[in-house]
Amino acid sequence: MRRVAITGIGAVTPLGHTASDTWDALVAGRSGIGPLTTFDTSTFDVRIGGQVRDFRAAEGVDRRLARVGQYGVAATREALAVAGITAATYTPADRGVAIGGSVGRPELQTVVDVAQLRESTGARQIYRHAPRDVLYRNQNAAVAAIADVADAAGPMISVSTACAGSGHAIGEAFRHIQEGDAAMMVAGGMDTLTTWMDVLGFSLLGALTTEYNDRPGQASRPFDARRSGFVIGEGAVVVVLEEMSAARARGAGVLAELLGYSSTLNAYRITDSPPDGGGAIPAMANALADARVAPGDIDYVVAHGTGTLGNDLSETVAVRTVFGEHADRLVLSSPKSMTGHLTSGAAALNVLAAVGALRTSTVPPTINLDYPDPKLDLDYVPNIARSMRVDTALVNAFAFGGTNTCLVVGKAEE
Repeated sequence: MRRVAITGIGAVTPLGHTASDTWDALVAGRSGIGPLTTFDTSTFDVRIGGQVRDFRAAEGVDRRLARVGQYGVAATREALAVAGITAATYTPADRGVAIGGSVGRPELQTVVDVAQLRESTGARQIYRHAPRDVLYRNQNAAVAAIADVADAAGPMISVSTACAGSGHAIGEAFRHIQEGDAAMMVAGGMDTLTTWMDVLGFSLLGALTTEYNDRPGQASRPFDARRSGFVIGEGAVVVVLEEMSAARARGAGVLAELLGYSSTLNAYRITDSPPDGGGAIPAMANALADARVAPGDIDYVVAHGTGTLGNDLSETVAVRTVFGEHADRLVLSSPKSMTGHLTSGAAALNVLAAVGALRTSTVPPTINLDYPDPKLDLDYVPNIARSMRVDTALVNAFAFGGTNTCLVVGKAEE
């Protein structure tokens, strides 16, 4: 089976507009959560989120692309530049794209505005945008734009599996390279669920915290006894994957090696994780088996860690079950404590954290972990980054609907 190298990474997140800025903020324990400005929140119970701020699309990016596509294109350009990919590196047929994102739909505010205008004027047809602009707000339009930037004419995968989307995308890209379907894949995820409709929907489900609107930096509290729900976020994280020998032959800087991938479904409830860790347990165990590493070889688990009561307990139980006694020697941390939940981009953000830990021997913290929960008894790296050797990391992503993915990432050995 072919080995797979991670040679580039790019990001647009609430912590910065590049992967390096995002990593520096994660290590510093800096929160990117603040007041939402994407809509008027004055009548909402939730008024905060992890929002990308002060972003400007680069020259040459089609301004008709929705924000999510602009973030994805920017992250892709950075990842390709870090990897040193040029037009001559691979043929278009050897290049592919796999991106996780939410199902494309028109912006809900536009729908409401048009409906209200039709009702008040009696007009039969009113367009706020040119009709063809709907194409630029479709999920696949953004993925196609990324494929164009990557000059990719090989496999194209557009995944919509909620919070596991980018985990599935990276895992499927991994498989394509392993099996010889592509030599290089651009893979990751992107989402911008900071609209009024998305915030309202998650609020009605009881998934978002409403207790920290006046203290946004303290709102995302994975594994803390005072956690009360997750914080919505947005952004894009993209990696470049290459077949290892081809990457080495061209002199690429290999950031890490992708070793294993697994996907499971527990179908417990639409929003809740099973209290016994079901679904997450086989996802982690199968990923370890696919990577041919033992539980005791894992140093760091980049946790899904949303800050909801059920998810954090379920993930802890699952880690205890899979790792046994080694769980007491593991460290876990949740980047969501600083960014909020990037939904379809969340797993790719966790890959960024894993790669950073492998390369710098530093594990970013879980911030706001001030009040230990007696039911959650693992080492979650509270509040301060930790210097330690990390050779192999496990990346978790457990989504609404019970879909789970895990990835294993290791140092790139010769």
